[in-house]
This record gives sequence, C-alpha cells and structure tokens, in this order.
Amino acid sequence: MAAPKIEKGMKEIGKKTANRDKYRKAKFGLFGVEMIEKEVRPKGNSGRIYLPANWVGKIVKIVRVD
Repeated sequence: MAAPKIEKGMKEIGKKTANRDKYRKAKFGLFGVEMIEKEVRPKGNSGRIYLPANWVGKIVKIVRVD
C-alpha cells in the first residue's frame, strides 16, 4: 500500500492542532464498489456501525470525516 500523498497546504496525517481535540484534515482517494454513509452509534465502551449482510467476508475501509 502506498503512503498517502500530502498535497500542498495539507499537513501530516495524525498530527493534532493547537486545539487538542481537532485533527488536521487529509485528502484520501479511494476506489471501490459500493459506499454507505452512516453515523457510528454507541455500544458499551465503543462504537458500532451495522453493514449489509452481503458485505460479510468483504474488505472494507473506514474513514472518519468529521
């Protein structure tokens, strides 16, 4: 897997800004077959997203957008 390209004006991925609760944004390019946009719901001490049953056994990638 290739490292993400840092575009002009974009900062390194994962670095926190002065406001410690906010991350800098990075631009990702993805190719795929299908996309679903959902909100993560609380479940115990973590979060959960339900996906369609026909996605079981498939490879998925999760990107936090906010």
